Amino acid sequence: MTLAKRRWLWAYAFLLIPLIFFLTIRIWPAVQAFKLSLYDYDPLDTEHTFRGLGNYSDLVHDKVFRRALLNTFLYVLYGVPTGLIFSLAIALGLKRVNQFRGFLRFLYFLPYVTALVAVSWIWRWLYQPNGLFNNLLHSLGLANAGFLGSTGQALISVTVVTIWYGLGFQVIIFLAGLEGIPDVFYEAAELDGATAWQRFRFVTLPLLNPTIVFLAVIGVIQSLQIFTQIRNLTTNGGPLNSTTSLVLYVYQLSFQTLPARMGYGAAITVVLFVMILLITVVQLTVLTRRYEY
Repeated sequence: MTLAKRRWLWAYAFLLIPLIFFLTIRIWPAVQAFKLSLYDYDPLDTEHTFRGLGNYSDLVHDKVFRRALLNTFLYVLYGVPTGLIFSLAIALGLKRVNQFRGFLRFLYFLPYVTALVAVSWIWRWLYQPNGLFNNLLHSLGLANAGFLGSTGQALISVTVVTIWYGLGFQVIIFLAGLEGIPDVFYEAAELDGATAWQRFRFVTLPLLNPTIVFLAVIGVIQSLQIFTQIRNLTTNGGPLNSTTSLVLYVYQLSFQTLPARMGYGAAITVVLFVMILLITVVQLTVLTRRYEY
């Protein structure tokens, strides 16, 4: 056997390990979830009724599902663009900082490596009627805000926590993208008389496109799968399901309802999987641009 063939053999052997892991951890559970969605499944029953697409047709008439679907899209709509704008602004500011650069980057990244459950409970305390935020409003002579206890403010309050938690990760990725842009492009644009805004618009943004696409795709996927924040900040997606997401609704159906409706919950996971797949493909198609300078 030649040296080239041995290299190819070893390469495929090493690639086979993550492939088996991916098929076992990702693909097989997805197939099983689709199979489960075709049944009226309760783990405590010995027999499970085959329903075909009955679980999917029931989704159309489920008011809680429709509300959870709307809430999930609102988490994406409010959280992803806002997070990208704030993190890019912070990254642009940090790039100009020379003193304590590493320390400041560490401070912004620190919340991201903190347990999300702990972060959620701290914010839950801040949002309390007698918490820090309402105490500040009271000291300014303003009325207390409802925050997590208000149907109109609860979803925004959860979104704020999500944005704050993911800010550090996005800032670090944006900084890596900004530092990968050669200074020669800015110098050439400045010689041509470009203003600071024009340099940002025609140099920074185009060359940051791969970074923006990556963060947008990751952000949308995470927002569509949002669960931990809602579970720990609110009482079961309240008040009045104003913060319930699709993943939280699946959890409620599968583990908090008696009898358990795992088949119905699996149908929602299949719908969510298709949504994530389609939205990701659209994002990669629409947002990806190729620029040459």
